[in-house]
Parts: sequence; structure tokens; C-alpha cells
Amino acid sequence: MATTLNLNPFPEVRQGDKNHPVKTVQDLLNAQGFTVDVDGEFGPQTQQAVRDFQTTRSLSVDGIVGPATWPALVIQVRQGDEGDAVRGVQEELDFRDPKGPKVDGEFGPATDAAVRAFQQSIGAKVSVVKVDGIVGVITWQALVGNTSAE
Repeated sequence: MATTLNLNPFPEVRQGDKNHPVKTVQDLLNAQGFTVDVDGEFGPQTQQAVRDFQTTRSLSVDGIVGPATWPALVIQVRQGDEGDAVRGVQEELDFRDPKGPKVDGEFGPATDAAVRAFQQSIGAKVSVVKVDGIVGVITWQALVGNTSAE
């Protein structure tokens, strides 16, 4: 019997959380113009930036990056892009494989290959994940949500 993979929902990330995926949240906040230190600790500065982001997007303002905030926070990136959103993708890839592309904010060939390999591994069992090298909402969800077997 074949194993079927489903995409987990985006996780809830809140004040007091540390490490994965806090750096990704911080990278994405910076990419959206809300300056925070990328230190892997969801402290008061990050919580305020999340609240400010939620306010600008007319989301429920609770300071928690959850199912409604993630899709608004993520930014589609692809080869040739650079910046904090790319750094967030690279943080996610690094979380899975520290030998992957370096976290430098440049979506070059190594990042493209790693994204495509990730999409290939998940897309073989989850039809909504396309192997195109583009990190849109679905690929972000697969990366951040730690897709699991059911």
C-alpha cells in the first residue's frame, strides 16, 4: 500500500518560540518591510512586527503567525530573486539539509536545484506541489509545515 502525503497546515508561531521556523518568520517580516533581528527567538520585537504586519493586512491582530497570517506573509520567489524572502526559503532548506545551499539571500542555481528536489520529493505524493522551482504559497506550506505521512 502506497503512503500518501498530505500538506500539514502552516504552524502557529508565537512569542516564546525559538529556532525553526522563527528565523523564517523573521526573514519574511524583514522582506515585508518590518525590521526585526533574525535571531531565531520570537520575542517582543518580533511579536510587535507581526502585530503591525497583521494590522496593515487587515488580519486579526493577535501577534501569532498562524493559518491566516502565513499566506499573507510569504512572498513568491524563484531563481534570480534575492533578499530576505529568499533567505527564508534557504533557512527552510537548511533546516532539512545543512549541506544544502548556503543561506545568503540569493536564489541561484544551488537554491533552485534544492527547491526542485524538495518539490520533486513531496510532489510525487502530493499533487498540489508542482516541480517548477517557484516557491509560492503551496511550496512555502510544504517547507514550513513539515509535510508528514498519513
